[in-house]
Amino acid sequence: MSAPPLLEVRDLQVRFPGAGRPVRAVDGASLTVGRGERVGLVGGSGSGKSVTALSVMGLIRPPARVTGELRFDGADLLRMPAHDRRRLRGERMAMVFQNPLGSLNPAMTVGEQIIEAITTHRPVDRRAARRRAVELLTSVGIPSPASNVDEHPHRFSGGMRQRAMLAMALSCEPDLLIADEPTTALDVRVQAQIVDLLLARAQELGMAVLFITHDMALLAGFAERLVVMSDGRVLEEGPVDGVYAAPSHPYTKVLVGSVPRIDEPRRPLPPASSRAASSQLLIVDGLVKDFAVARGVLRRARRTLRAVDDVSFELGEGETLGLVGESGAGKSTAARCILRLTEPTAGRVIFGGADLRDCGRNDLRRLRREMQIVFQDPYESLNPRMQVERLIAEPLRFHRVARSAAEARRRVGELLELVGLPATHARRYPRELSGGERQRVAIARAIAPHPRLLVLDEPVSSLDVSIRVQVLRLLDDLQRELRLSYLLIAHDLSLVRRTSDRVAVMRDGRLVEQGAVEDVFCRPRHPYTRALLDAVPVPDPAVERERRLRRIEAQRPARAGRR
Repeated sequence: MSAPPLLEVRDLQVRFPGAGRPVRAVDGASLTVGRGERVGLVGGSGSGKSVTALSVMGLIRPPARVTGELRFDGADLLRMPAHDRRRLRGERMAMVFQNPLGSLNPAMTVGEQIIEAITTHRPVDRRAARRRAVELLTSVGIPSPASNVDEHPHRFSGGMRQRAMLAMALSCEPDLLIADEPTTALDVRVQAQIVDLLLARAQELGMAVLFITHDMALLAGFAERLVVMSDGRVLEEGPVDGVYAAPSHPYTKVLVGSVPRIDEPRRPLPPASSRAASSQLLIVDGLVKDFAVARGVLRRARRTLRAVDDVSFELGEGETLGLVGESGAGKSTAARCILRLTEPTAGRVIFGGADLRDCGRNDLRRLRREMQIVFQDPYESLNPRMQVERLIAEPLRFHRVARSAAEARRRVGELLELVGLPATHARRYPRELSGGERQRVAIARAIAPHPRLLVLDEPVSSLDVSIRVQVLRLLDDLQRELRLSYLLIAHDLSLVRRTSDRVAVMRDGRLVEQGAVEDVFCRPRHPYTRALLDAVPVPDPAVERERRLRRIEAQRPARAGRR
């Protein structure tokens, strides 16, 4: 007779009050997690994954209504007294959230927050809890844990903050850890480190893990079983190898097929003769950007931080150049210097034969019509007080592309049709659109003044894989139709391989390697490029498990040396 599951969710219903009728965030979902089992819960935004996890943790508050059956180690969570459930939460059940900066208290040091988690559930004094906090920070790979334990969250990088959240969640060695999109905002190498660490700690502690994500490739080498959700319902579940090899539900097939693979060649290129004839639209030569950083208690001392260091590359008409690297590599700063949104310290940027360094205000305004940018987060980059029609019409009027209000309205309708949105969206506000629709509006706004160059700064990193494919297909169609040139900034190398003609790799402000996509991806010369490529997950469980084992084996000598 098999052992009962550690977590059992049966016919879970979660309703939130709404205008008119309640919103069903979860509609009859059922799933189980066995003791020590690693389960991946996958689906798009709005599928009900996070609400299911929050319901298990008891973090859904009235007026929301939670019904169904939630059992943890045989105990009925929905009928459990509040003080018993609070004791269970943190001691035997823990959760790691998607945004660690928003989850950590900015007024408390990292160590104080871990100490609080320990002393709440364990009969130990603060001195012992502090020693335990340092041990936990050491176990999750925080450098200099004895000193960093007294740092505040804002002094940590994104990867270090997520490691600190993991240390806090593991402080009482829970039986179940729920990880809700714990790597979404992280670079590919840091993402691989967090997943490897989570796997190692789960195996070491015999801990069950419910890993929530929309990235199918990320789960390939981690999960033992997959549960697929959409519209609040569970559509498919089964062993990870079986679901990846032969998904039964059409939605699961879309999710698996939407993941770009680092081990697959990029889209077919146009004939070499036509590409060789394309002229260079953008030439970047020796670009440098320095920032003055204040130091000391009184902030009087200054030091210079070089964010971009002697960067040079070229971009032809109708070509896509992928600019890749980790956070802090200088990618976005270089792009802002190219557009003169940030003044470069040194170097030349030549666009369409004009040296932007020598351009006055009027010349720069004319050239900016031909250089546009699409930002990572469309909700942040679109004015929430403006309707879509006004958002798209604004650059038409500013650059005098449309001479009248009627012409602007007509052009807005054409642009909405071009990016695949209905004309009725013209009267909507950004908050009334989905993430994919907002990004399409941002693209329509960028192409409104007929640019020749689009800078795409992580344009799909915040989108689900299925919506990501739609946006990338749109960008590909626009490039062919309008002969646009793209400077694509990304840390997702599988995405760059699928979409780019050439790739340039940045690290610490410098270009360490550049060349044709297939040359760099198949024959990387720099060790940093090889490390980036090795960290990109592949949606193949057998391949991903083998790669993860290689990474763990490679880290063992370094860990042994530190001990």
